[in-house]
Amino acid sequence: MTTYAAPPSAPATPSRHPAPRPRAVRAWATRAPLLPALVFLIAVTQLPFVATLVISLFDWNSLDPEDRAFTGLSNYATVATDPALRESVLTTVVLTATVVVVSVVLGLLLALLLDRAFFGRGLVRTLLITPFLIVPVSAALLWKHALYNPEYGLLNGALSWIGGLLGDPEPAQPDWISGMPLIAVEAALVWQWTPFMMLILLAGLQSRPAEMIEAARLDGAGAWQIFRHLTLPHLRRYLELGTLLGSVYIVQNFDAVFTITSGGLGTANLPYTVYQTFYQAHEYGLASAAGVVVVLGTIVIAAFALRAVSSLFREEATR
Repeated sequence: MTTYAAPPSAPATPSRHPAPRPRAVRAWATRAPLLPALVFLIAVTQLPFVATLVISLFDWNSLDPEDRAFTGLSNYATVATDPALRESVLTTVVLTATVVVVSVVLGLLLALLLDRAFFGRGLVRTLLITPFLIVPVSAALLWKHALYNPEYGLLNGALSWIGGLLGDPEPAQPDWISGMPLIAVEAALVWQWTPFMMLILLAGLQSRPAEMIEAARLDGAGAWQIFRHLTLPHLRRYLELGTLLGSVYIVQNFDAVFTITSGGLGTANLPYTVYQTFYQAHEYGLASAAGVVVVLGTIVIAAFALRAVSSLFREEATR
């Protein structure tokens, strides 16, 4: 009986697609749940911004939608040279700087107060945070009608009560909004944003090394010396963070200007001017160019804010 040997098996050929490395698989498994959120973010923010950027390159009035032409950067030149738009830029800078500086100073004073232990501190903290939790339009309406109204507002009511105590039954009843419109808007925004600054600075105060403060007191340092040489340098990053984050939001503020003054009396900031150009003048191209300028300015401020946040996290991690 003849036996046949089995033919030698062919050598295994290496696979053209090597198995993925476990580290890469873990990395993609970690990032995969974030992809829907990333796609959604791009769809609702980046695509509209790209569309706005494209529209800003056209001379386009919605009253005559067929008559539109590509004009390049001429709309941006108009934004830079138009007196009304330049005035709105200046108003935006003044409004933002005033509100941020005053809010930071008041927030620092309140944070120093709340950093001390006293009876009812939790209730006081809750009451001080409340203005920041109110809807911006509601806060603006509250100031416009409950405080500023010349007939039944609380401010004129307080003046009447003080005048009665001083023997003047009919004191002057000023019209706060028409008399000082920009200050009226700034006061409403300061009232709303001071709690935000207070929370950030209070977190900074409570992160101070207690041993260092106690050692300074044992060495004979007074309250002002401790604040100047220890507390204030420690709060520098928190002050930067509050200032930058507040600037990012206040530079885009529309609610207070629209509700209290309707952009009149020299209070029209750049966001309100964009609204006016788009919805009242129907100049889509020019409004889009002004909107792009607002976004670019916000991005610049946000970049500094992110640097402040990252440096703050690095400092906390090294402790």
